[in-house]
Amino acid sequence: MQYQITGEPMPVVICQLASGESMITEKGSMVWMSPNIEMQTSAGGIGKAFGRMFSAQGGPGMIAFASSFPGSIREVEVMDDRPMVVQKAGFLAAEEGVELSIFFQKKTGAGFFGGEGFIMQKLSGRGKAFVEIDGSAVEYELKAGEKMVVDSGNLAMMDATCSIDIQTVKGVKNVLFGGEGLFNTVVTGPGRIVLQTMPINNFAAAVASVLPSSK
Repeated sequence: MQYQITGEPMPVVICQLASGESMITEKGSMVWMSPNIEMQTSAGGIGKAFGRMFSAQGGPGMIAFASSFPGSIREVEVMDDRPMVVQKAGFLAAEEGVELSIFFQKKTGAGFFGGEGFIMQKLSGRGKAFVEIDGSAVEYELKAGEKMVVDSGNLAMMDATCSIDIQTVKGVKNVLFGGEGLFNTVVTGPGRIVLQTMPINNFAAAVASVLPSSK
C-alpha cells in the first residue's frame, strides 16, 4: 500500500491499494475512492470493533480518508511488539492487519471518573495506521517512571508501554476559578507520547463561549 498525506490544515490521506489489498475504518471518514473499491460492514469481525473494510477488486484501486477537524494526519507503524493507544476519535484508517479495541487501564478511576474524553483505543497487530491529530502535535519520549500531566483531551496517542491515570484538580478555588476542568491525565513512561494543541471539544467550548445566548 502506497499513500500520500496532503491538504493541511484539513488533511486527507490518499491510499493506493494493490488488487486484493484492504483498509479498515471505524467511522465514515472515507471521502472518495475508485469504482473498483468494495465496501463491507462488520459488527465485530473487523479489528474487534464495528467498522468498515474497503478492498480493491480486479486491479489496483485508490481510496482517500479525510480528517474531521483542522490539524494533521500521522502514519503509525503498528507492530506485534509495539501496539499503540490513541484518543477515542483519533483512529482514521489502517491496513487490514491492524486490530482496533478498547484500551483498558488497571486503575478503574481512569475509566469511571475521567469522562468520555479519557476513553482510549488500542491499535495492535501489524500494519500501517493513520491517526487524526487536532491542532498541532508535540512529541515527548518518557523514560521509565517519568510522568507528564496533561489537560483533558490533549493526549492524542502514546505507546502501549505507557500508563494513564486520572488526577483530580486540588483546591476549591482552582476548581471554581482555574478554568482547567476537574481532571487531568497523568501519563507515566516508558514510551513515546504525542500531545495535541487544540482538542475538538476545547475548540467547541471556545466557540460556544463567544456565541450570543438564545433567550
